[in-house]
Amino acid sequence: MILTCIFSFTGCVNKLAKENKTEISESVNYPLKIKDSYNREVTIDKEPTRIVSIAPNITETVFALGKGDRLVGRTDYCDYPESAKKVTTIGSLTKPNIEKIVELKPDVVIASTHFKKDVLSKLEKLNIKVVVLYGVETFDGVYDTINKVGEVLNAKSQASKLVSTMKEKVINVTNKVKNASKPKVYYVVSYGKMGDFTATGDTFIGKIIEMAGGINVAKDSTRWQYSIEKLVEKNPDIIICSKYFDTKKGIEMSNGYKDLKAVKNRKLIEIDNNLLDRQGPRIADGLDALAKIIHPDLFK
Repeated sequence: MILTCIFSFTGCVNKLAKENKTEISESVNYPLKIKDSYNREVTIDKEPTRIVSIAPNITETVFALGKGDRLVGRTDYCDYPESAKKVTTIGSLTKPNIEKIVELKPDVVIASTHFKKDVLSKLEKLNIKVVVLYGVETFDGVYDTINKVGEVLNAKSQASKLVSTMKEKVINVTNKVKNASKPKVYYVVSYGKMGDFTATGDTFIGKIIEMAGGINVAKDSTRWQYSIEKLVEKNPDIIICSKYFDTKKGIEMSNGYKDLKAVKNRKLIEIDNNLLDRQGPRIADGLDALAKIIHPDLFK
């Protein structure tokens, strides 16, 4: 009986030791040296408590990692989650207000795609720490960015859990649709007078359409460009558009589009395009939303 208790106690001690070791290994030691997406080695002197984000996907990641209370600045486009709107804005993605950023006294500024090198140069001259983080346009690229943000913010375990949850969702969705018939899908980025732009075959969104169990009718084109003539020729089964800016109503009245099979058959369906445009924590939700539009019967 005593031996059993001793062995049991020893097992508990060993288990606790392993758990503590895991926790220690997940903790970040500062100063931290990190290589960013501009191939710069940036030294973060201490755990950041004042963060400025210059990209919506970074803002969403900061909140998803439980560090939203440390965000002191964000761009005009950073509108998710709702609490992000309460954070001071520093202007646009491409032309942030340098004076406002300096005024906020950030420990680190985290930027992503669309960040201009001349802005970086100005901030560096003012001794502002800047880390530029963006991955290749794949799910793995998104995961890598999330993990790096987690490292910068001493939230590696939170980042790991978030990535695991996203991976699980991606696997569940792709498994559900893998044996289903594949309808022809067209994703509207822009239309009409603004020009016809879509998620072509070389885009991440184009690839996500295929992962969601659809045939991307624009996969034979590149650089987001398409034509109404080609679209009429392909005549997709489903057209997906943004739920913002009355896009659906505009398409229903637009020459060329209004006569398409998908529009006539009420298969012009809205989506929150931010789920797909922003390569952050909600990108797996974007895949899920697309799959539910393309294969609604599989998700009842």
